[in-house]
Amino acid sequence: MGAHGIATVEALRARAAGDPEWFWAAVVDHLGLPFDSEWRAVRDTSRGHAWATWFVGSRFNLSRACVDRWADEDPGRVAVRSEKETGETRELSFGELREEVSRLAGALNGLGVSRGDAVAVFLPMGPEAVVALLAVARIGAIFIPVFSGYAADAVATRLEDPRPKTLICANGFRRRGALVEMKEVADEAVEMVGGIDHLIVLDYTARAGTPITPGRDHWWHDLVPVAELVGPAPTGAEDPVLIAYTSGTTGRPKGAVHVQAGLTVKLAAEGAFHAEIGREDVVMWATDMGWIMGPWTVVAALSNGAAIATYDGAPDHPGPDRLWGVAARLGVTFLGISPTLIRALQPHGAEQASKHDLSSLRSFGSTGEPWNPDPWWWLFEEVGGRTRPIVNISGGTEIGAVIVGVNLLDGLKPTSVGAPSFGVDADIFDENGNPVRGEVGELVIRGSWPGMTRGFWGEPDRYLETYWSRFPDVWVHGDWASIDADGFWFLHGRSDDTLNIAGKRVGPAEIESAVVALPEVTMAAAIGMPDAVKGESIAVYVVPAPGIVVDEMLTHRVEEAVTGNLGKAFRPGSIKWVGDLPRTRSAKIMRRVIKAVALGKEPGDVSGLENPESLQGL
Repeated sequence: MGAHGIATVEALRARAAGDPEWFWAAVVDHLGLPFDSEWRAVRDTSRGHAWATWFVGSRFNLSRACVDRWADEDPGRVAVRSEKETGETRELSFGELREEVSRLAGALNGLGVSRGDAVAVFLPMGPEAVVALLAVARIGAIFIPVFSGYAADAVATRLEDPRPKTLICANGFRRRGALVEMKEVADEAVEMVGGIDHLIVLDYTARAGTPITPGRDHWWHDLVPVAELVGPAPTGAEDPVLIAYTSGTTGRPKGAVHVQAGLTVKLAAEGAFHAEIGREDVVMWATDMGWIMGPWTVVAALSNGAAIATYDGAPDHPGPDRLWGVAARLGVTFLGISPTLIRALQPHGAEQASKHDLSSLRSFGSTGEPWNPDPWWWLFEEVGGRTRPIVNISGGTEIGAVIVGVNLLDGLKPTSVGAPSFGVDADIFDENGNPVRGEVGELVIRGSWPGMTRGFWGEPDRYLETYWSRFPDVWVHGDWASIDADGFWFLHGRSDDTLNIAGKRVGPAEIESAVVALPEVTMAAAIGMPDAVKGESIAVYVVPAPGIVVDEMLTHRVEEAVTGNLGKAFRPGSIKWVGDLPRTRSAKIMRRVIKAVALGKEPGDVSGLENPESLQGL
């Protein structure tokens, strides 16, 4: 604002939305992002906003922007800190990170991987996963992250198209104390797709008996340290760098394509302007590289000169204080979590956090789903001591990654997602495409922005149908949102999760907030069930807090909590007590899976579930 003579954050947001070419060029300049050549135009919309391209004709390499400029400046400064669930720790300086990235890049080149080829990466969330992303980007190849907890079928789906020349995998890792045998899963998946030229196998667990196929499989520790050092390739700004697969309700997962410059510029801006990440920070998100927040952490942090912290295990193993202990030991300053994760930790008490020295922690990040007020306040007051803001952001894998998010210049309001991210012209529409205020509507984006997906890999029509088919040149994201009288934005869940009770729409988050406010409740999920009179009735699935005995009186209290907050018209038709709810590794509750099971239907793609055993309880 100071550099451009802009007096208020509202004026900056308006100018950025109204003149995105000015804004995104100014971001590149302000953050010092290193383009290797000039662009002919900031944006080209000649094929429409759905197929917009950015920084046209220029050259840019994500790896150079995230590693080389900092290694040149101060090679001894810390770049990556990591802890395994087993307790082992490791640290890499920027100089050491560049060395490892350059060696892996050389090893990939030596195996025949070149610009435009795909490389699948099936690793736990450790330093090697960070190195792999940067090395693949360095040579102009395409990084395909595969969630470390997938079974063979789900891994195979992500190997089918584009067919990667090389798969980088670990032999296994420990989660909740149990060995996850990743190499066996990788072998089965490779066989399903008819083979892959090469596997680079990381000896992550130092276990005996890892199956190795001679000629195809190569140990990381044999191949990478002796490979030649490779510098950043002169990649084009629009060269694909990442295909991030998202699970759909039915059918094949969607492969969102992201490019070298657009993804880096958007994530660098989010790191700088939402998270306020700088060189003194250590950034960690409780996630996996298979979810967009894994790449987000790497690029948003390193592009701003911050360090990354990684942890490969469960956040509550061997005890409910593990996440807080990891954050303390690694010196985390910005800790990313999800509302569901906090709801799971809350019953164990804030004293689990106070066991550890969290003096380095200055703020929380949050994404994945709407907040309920009670866990938001618990995190802010009891863990954060009212001094650490919760930077709540929301977007998606296809966005790259934030549509709306907290910016501390606006102030902070409990459970809000703040306001539109700079340079993203977001709005809320009714069903006819008219902007609405004071009521819930569809979250949309006018026009285009650098970080948006360049389509679904091999499925252009599916991409257009999913996001661009309702209103001309408007992206319809599939979330319900609203804006309050003070201008703060709130999310109300996925629009396909919305319940319609006797003609009255209600988001499941409103119902769930009322339920989890009860101290006896850990988690809740609300779905709509067919009802002959109302059209839909509310079914609530509830997980009791540890040690709570469920009885008729407690069930009645849940019922009264809903009607007391929303009114008698929203009295639940059924309340089901369960031991757990199906969640992704990033702790997002999968309502559509719950609904499918409740209706006796196939639940669709459940490969990303952290706890598939929860389906038996449903």
